[in-house]
Amino acid sequence: EVQLVESGGGSVQSGGSLRLSCLLFGLTFDDADMGWYRQAPGNELELVSSTSSDGISYYRDAVKGRFTISQDNVKSTVYLQMNSLKPDDTAVYYCAADPLRRRFRTPVRAPGDREYFWGQGTQVTVTS
Repeated sequence: EVQLVESGGGSVQSGGSLRLSCLLFGLTFDDADMGWYRQAPGNELELVSSTSSDGISYYRDAVKGRFTISQDNVKSTVYLQMNSLKPDDTAVYYCAADPLRRRFRTPVRAPGDREYFWGQGTQVTVTS
C-alpha cells in the first residue's frame, strides 16, 4: 500500500523558514516523481515544486529562489525547504507521488485526485 505522511507545517512570521517532510511508503523514488502542491482558501490547487525520478526539478515562479525540494533515499523522505516565507505562501501543503512519472503535467483539481497518491496535508501559516 502506498502512503505519504507529511510533517513540518506550522505558523511563522514573514521572512521565516519552515521545512516540510514527506515520508513515502510502498514506493521508492526510482518508481515515482514527487511533488508538493498547496491550496489556499478560495484558491485553486497549485503545484509548488516537483522532482522527477531522473533528477529534474521544477519550481513555480512565485517560489523560485526561496524554496528547495530535496530527497533522502535512505530515509524515503522528500523535503521542501521554505525560506523567506511570505503571507501569500499561507496554504495547506500536500505531498504527492506519481508512479507514472508524468512530472505532474496531468492537471488535478483537488487533493486526493486519483491521478496521484497524496499525503494528508499540512497547514503553513505566514503572518505579517
